[in-house]
Amino acid sequence: MSPPLWISKGGAATTTVAMDYTDLKVRIHQRLLDLLNLNLLDKVPRDVLRQQIRTTIRSLLNEEKRFLSATQIDQLVEDVIDELLGLGPLEALLHDQTISDILINTHEHVYVERGGRLEKTDVRFQDSRHLIRIINKIVSSVGRRVDESQPMVDARLEDGSRVNVIIPPLAVDGPLVSIRKFAASPIAMDRLVAFGSLSAEMAATLSALVKARRNVLISGGTGSGKTTLLNALSAFIDDRERIVTIEDSAELRLQQIHVGRLETRPPNLEGRGEISQRDLLRNALRMRPDRIIVGEVRAGEAFDMLQAMNTGHDGSMTTVHANSARDALTRVEQMIGMAGLDIAPRSIRQQVASAINVVIQVERMEDGRRRVTSIAELIGLNDGEVETQEIFRFRRDGKLSAGIVSGAYEATGVRPKFFDILASRGIPLPDLTPPVIRAYA
Repeated sequence: MSPPLWISKGGAATTTVAMDYTDLKVRIHQRLLDLLNLNLLDKVPRDVLRQQIRTTIRSLLNEEKRFLSATQIDQLVEDVIDELLGLGPLEALLHDQTISDILINTHEHVYVERGGRLEKTDVRFQDSRHLIRIINKIVSSVGRRVDESQPMVDARLEDGSRVNVIIPPLAVDGPLVSIRKFAASPIAMDRLVAFGSLSAEMAATLSALVKARRNVLISGGTGSGKTTLLNALSAFIDDRERIVTIEDSAELRLQQIHVGRLETRPPNLEGRGEISQRDLLRNALRMRPDRIIVGEVRAGEAFDMLQAMNTGHDGSMTTVHANSARDALTRVEQMIGMAGLDIAPRSIRQQVASAINVVIQVERMEDGRRRVTSIAELIGLNDGEVETQEIFRFRRDGKLSAGIVSGAYEATGVRPKFFDILASRGIPLPDLTPPVIRAYA
């Protein structure tokens, strides 16, 4: 029988060595790399490739006098294919829909988050070089690099999952990788209600705000669900509107057809060619957008975002890291100061008050669940300070025996100023004049 097309070279047999499964897998993989014509791998159907690799692996195992059961060989074949075409030990974790985060602390320790709680896994890499090779696969696929001269990088996987990498010398003990997975399909608002992330009345209010083209700022800590909520809100944008998204690493997956996705670019080896979010924002204004969505404002681009909101791009949205609605506004004010413009504090606050209509606060609580804890409306300046009024809040009552935070979503009874705008545009809203309380635990 003639060898498969993708086998081009021969290899010498090696001596039998006692090894664990990971060592065996990596060893077989390295042997296959010596045998394969890598340029032809992508041209071979996966089922044909699997059968041909199985035959070759059996031959290599016989050479090493390693005897495995059919089930073990099946697993070895799948793992080796993952090494060849995918991300090696990470593939099984990436396909597990119950996992939301993958956290790699050097090649020896891999943790995952399920249901808001961290678990240690049995997954491991052979050594740091093995992990670095997988890292390079990830970052190179989006045109980025990681090495001693640039030891930190943000990247993404094909499905939009967010990846952060930091390697030595900044990572003292070895490479550190954080992967924030995203669901195969964006989580819709009704599912967030079913999960208990907000009440039905809050969801109806938010959908009405988006339809009425109110400018929204989503605030929260790391992992609180800001991007998930932003994706859910974007579903209420009219299909006839042109949307431009701007992100450091493209994660948003809007369901509309008319979407232009922009992504920043890091500097090259010579330190040139960087394209920042602020550069993209300025260019986006020339692209005739109806709405601009910035994944997250971190610096001087906050000023350009407010300018866009104030100059005909109503209904724009963005997120910011902050622990409360008040902190979010303070952070935006500070970031405008980072733009290097000589603007008086009162003028900055006037810009903030006129540009942003609503601040949504999200929080990841100690039980691992993510909840919208506040929806606040900006109503203008009062004695030089931005004034807000809370429309909804999550009132904590305590903890249940299982450690789950209990509480209730409630309307404060305040009549929002945006009610008149919604009414004039024929957008229905639930009657929130009396307090609406929905218990949750």
